[in-house]
Amino acid sequence: MTASPETLLAVRKVAKFFGSKLVFKDVSCEVEAGEVLLVAGPNGAGKSTLMKIMAGLSRPDAGEVGLHLEPERVAYLGHSTFVYPGMSARANLAFWAGMYGLKPVREELDAMLERVGLLRAAEEKAGGFSRGMAQRLNLARIYLVRPRLIFLDEPGTGLDVKSLATLRREINEFRSQGIAVVWISHHLLEDVGMADRVLSLGGRRVDYYGPASGFDAGSLAC
Repeated sequence: MTASPETLLAVRKVAKFFGSKLVFKDVSCEVEAGEVLLVAGPNGAGKSTLMKIMAGLSRPDAGEVGLHLEPERVAYLGHSTFVYPGMSARANLAFWAGMYGLKPVREELDAMLERVGLLRAAEEKAGGFSRGMAQRLNLARIYLVRPRLIFLDEPGTGLDVKSLATLRREINEFRSQGIAVVWISHHLLEDVGMADRVLSLGGRRVDYYGPASGFDAGSLAC
């Protein structure tokens, strides 16, 4: 699969079945450096399934996915926070860093925690965190590995207003740094304006793929 130098991800005619049930077919798209792609569609359309295929966490039943960067430069943030409740915020970060072969010093870990407003909670066990705090800790994990492509599967679900504002601010910051974001939002009407392009699933196929400015977010209830 041929891709331009700035294309980080290329999806070509992807299809997925669950048993004999077709989830979607003929899905194609590209994601470029510094682009925010919003994946939309009604509940049950297969948005999360498609994102997992894009991220290499699941295989398509037809078509192909070309990821044009090193796997360690890809980050995924889904519904689960992947926080270890018996470990402190700092210890969680150190553990995740080790999974990527990184050995950050304490000052580096604390810089990531400060960026997400959790430095004061660095020694607190993550099991006592609210969902918003746990998701901010996950954001710190993403900053730590310095990805070029980030997958966000409804990361705003259950977040308070402050944490949601932090998430949106950081998505804009990712774009400004040339980091690509593939995003499924639980707040489509509010967030579509932050996207560059939208891929909308409906009727077991793509019913819209193009500029976010041309997408009618009001037609969906996500």
